Amino acid sequence: MSVTKAKGAAMRRIQAGNALSAFGLGFTVPYLYVYVAQVRDLGATTAGAVLAVFALAALAVLPFTGRAIDRRGPLPVLVGAALVAAVGAMSLGVAAHVVTVVLAAALLGAGTAVLQPALATLIVWCSAPEGRTRAFALQFFLQNLGLGIGGLIGGQLVDESRPGSFVLLFSIEAVMFLVLAGIAATVRIPEAALVSPVAARPSAQGGSHGVGGGMRTLLRHRAMVQLCVLGFVLFFACYGQFESGLAAYGTEAAGIEPSTLGIALAANTAVIVVAQFLVLRFVERRRRTRVIAAVGLLWAVAWLFAGYAGLGQVSQEMAVAAFVTTYGLFGLGEAMLSPTVAPLVADLAPEGAVGQYNSAFALVKQLALAVGPAVGGPMGAALHGPYIVTFVLFSLGISVLALRLGRELTERQDHPYAVGRSRVVVQHRPESTEPPEAARESAQAQHTERAAVEAAV
Repeated sequence: MSVTKAKGAAMRRIQAGNALSAFGLGFTVPYLYVYVAQVRDLGATTAGAVLAVFALAALAVLPFTGRAIDRRGPLPVLVGAALVAAVGAMSLGVAAHVVTVVLAAALLGAGTAVLQPALATLIVWCSAPEGRTRAFALQFFLQNLGLGIGGLIGGQLVDESRPGSFVLLFSIEAVMFLVLAGIAATVRIPEAALVSPVAARPSAQGGSHGVGGGMRTLLRHRAMVQLCVLGFVLFFACYGQFESGLAAYGTEAAGIEPSTLGIALAANTAVIVVAQFLVLRFVERRRRTRVIAAVGLLWAVAWLFAGYAGLGQVSQEMAVAAFVTTYGLFGLGEAMLSPTVAPLVADLAPEGAVGQYNSAFALVKQLALAVGPAVGGPMGAALHGPYIVTFVLFSLGISVLALRLGRELTERQDHPYAVGRSRVVVQHRPESTEPPEAARESAQAQHTERAAVEAAV
């Protein structure tokens, strides 16, 4: 089997495992707040704290994840994280007290957090630079398709009066994580796709890609630091509110039924599924930072729809429609971000440090997911007007930060289409060291792989 075909086979397994694990997550994500606060009768404050624990657990493990990925490879890390997440999901389904719920949430949060950079690094390893934008878009498409289908089915199974129905949901989630671990254990990545361990040692560019040197190098990387700040605001103003503040606001201010939360999430996913590849060609042809700035404006409009649903003194039908529209607009923004932000993180990473850059960005994401529920949960439940105003301003802040980031990026990083191809990982080696014949063969292989990825899409 050729290297290109082997990498394609590995990519298909990775994407399938990612979709199945997302399917399992979809069974529980829309109902975590309701489960902890109402079904287990632990209250809104405890529910917000439990949701924050997911991100706090990630803060403890992600600083070590990048080093493990770059030195040991992403596959062993992925298998271990999936097993930990399975244990956490099953434990959360049977937990009935504050301590046990918090501990189970910590396991689930740590496992799912480590999955993100491991999967992202695998996609980088198993795709050519020209095809990575579409590969990340396909990953996000399948991930959200799984989440949406899982949420829709879970909404039909859940019953607040029967805690056993939630045990079933968490059991399905645990099984899906075990399936992901099994699939990952069978993936075989060709040696030609592996990043050389030599890259983990100090390079001629200066600095080291080890934990200490790699982190110091990253913190001196102005563009990456700005991207991390932007990422924090992105996740805080959107993802950090899905299961906490926005859910609390919807049920308390807009009178949304818990089952409607599943419909709203399904609408979010439906928009992503329909729009993902429709917007891909549009996004590829524009500067990444301007795409992100446009998402900030779009999400500001989404928050205005949420404000209308809860503060507009409208009928229940109109409130539901506006609330579902909010999730739909968020989905459109997510579809624009998926082929933009993840490839940009990898594009900024030096060779041999892709895992550390992915882990650092995942760490920022989890920090936002820790602060988001802690701030948004109580505000969404009680301070309805200030809640909406706050997140409209944060969404507008996304646009400002994105435009500022654009000044720090090279043309290839910000607008890869304009220079002829989307190069995701910066290859720090002289262009003249490769013989002309090898260069032609490499270009032909990359062209073949890109065609395969586009065909799969």
